[in-house]
Amino acid sequence: MKRAALVPTGEATLGPFFPPRYVDEGANDLTSCAGRKAKGEAIEIRGRVAQQDGMPLHNLVLEIWQADAAGIFRHPADPRHAQADPDFLGWGRAATDADGNYLFRTIRPGAPEGRAAHINVMVMYSGLMRILKTTLFFGDSADPVLTAVPASRRELLVAKKKMGIYEFNIRLSGENETPFFDD
Repeated sequence: MKRAALVPTGEATLGPFFPPRYVDEGANDLTSCAGRKAKGEAIEIRGRVAQQDGMPLHNLVLEIWQADAAGIFRHPADPRHAQADPDFLGWGRAATDADGNYLFRTIRPGAPEGRAAHINVMVMYSGLMRILKTTLFFGDSADPVLTAVPASRRELLVAKKKMGIYEFNIRLSGENETPFFDD
């Protein structure tokens, strides 16, 4: 008896599958909105995304979401959202290059009420079965999310400032794996 060929379905394939230009030009620059400069200190965040063996991941998509310089999220869930900087969208997207490097230009966020200044990061890659979520912090300060991470791993969530640029590397698994969070 001849066996029928198996055809992959949406449930059987890994995804998402990103076309090479999934990220729009300029989506990694949050320093202005509709040509108007956002309030606050403009910063650059650079990093490299690698898998367990240290090999870079090409065309991985990172999304960030953050508060403005006053610590206000431009989102209805933030009770102060009406006072958010109208020239700061608070959301951006970047893709990694062939060496696994990414870059965001943004505004250093203020600290939202009850939290330290931080940037939320989502990692999406062809073959990942779920979106990975982590948080970038600017220092080891009191924050309920950061203190929930074992003390020995907290430094993996703190961006290192080198020559005026914040560096935040992400390791998907293995030694020095970036701590990721569930919803």
